[in-house]
Amino acid sequence: MKSKSEEGRASEILKRLKKVYSVVQIALEFGSPFQLLISTILSAQCTDERVNLVTKSLFIKYKKPEDYLRVTNQELEKDIFSTGFYRQKTKSIKNCCKALLENYNGKVPEDFDSLNSLPGVGRKTASVVAGNAFGIPAIAVDTHVIRLSNLMGFVNSENPDKIEERLKELFPEKEWINLGHYLMNHGRKVCIARRPRCLECVVGAFCPSFNPKSN
Repeated sequence: MKSKSEEGRASEILKRLKKVYSVVQIALEFGSPFQLLISTILSAQCTDERVNLVTKSLFIKYKKPEDYLRVTNQELEKDIFSTGFYRQKTKSIKNCCKALLENYNGKVPEDFDSLNSLPGVGRKTASVVAGNAFGIPAIAVDTHVIRLSNLMGFVNSENPDKIEERLKELFPEKEWINLGHYLMNHGRKVCIARRPRCLECVVGAFCPSFNPKSN
């Protein structure tokens, strides 16, 4: 449940973040829901910049789910090596592509539950694809969202599912997709891990980590 004070503070934080980050979009580069799905799987424990460098050539070589299945694990591992955790990511990509072919005629499903059920796809990846490829209201909870949600006093938990649930209680559904972008941008540019720029923060007055009286 949310109290009026919590709702008001969340509303003010959202208003201020919207003003600063008036134009937001996902950093991953993609031309189709399938490309975004692959990019998001690759982005685990990897920067978006690195993923974009890898997918420039990857998406020329692999255009359909069948393309990822026709090559050996070793070849795909080599192609995605620089994104890290390449063996697990190769396994996830291949299992996901197999499921797309077997259950969805090779197409990325356009509903959250089906996305979330794909092998190698968790709630974060499903939320990224649902929101950014299909406009389905969803909050993608990454490390920035986890950290800022705790610092701003929205939650006291490291559990992504609990954080997602709490944010959905506090913020209107129409803002869910962009909320993730606002928090990610703010985490990268201002509320930086280990060296937050609190004196420059537009929501500092409403953040209990900087202003204890705000809570």
